[in-house]
Amino acid sequence: MPFYVIDSIFTQPFDTFGDTVAAHRAYLQQGYDSGLLLCSGPKADRQGGILIANASDPDEITRFLAYEPYQQQGLAHYRLTPFDALKQHPCLAGFTHQS
Repeated sequence: MPFYVIDSIFTQPFDTFGDTVAAHRAYLQQGYDSGLLLCSGPKADRQGGILIANASDPDEITRFLAYEPYQQQGLAHYRLTPFDALKQHPCLAGFTHQS
């Protein structure tokens, strides 16, 4: 089952995001709570962020991102890259979807 690297690309400077940052973080928490997201954070250059997800279907991620506050406000867009995690740390075993 693939993992996904989700590349967030900001369309505006981060310092213009205002209150949307709190809404974004609260929304991502829903992804963590559901088991969709494994980790996330800003890129070092603050031009976007990276999320790592595990889903049985890429449409699950697409549906989740459709309601993401940055995307809804036109502050970011997302690019999904699936990959097969042929090797992974044992600590991920309980957090990944099983095929």
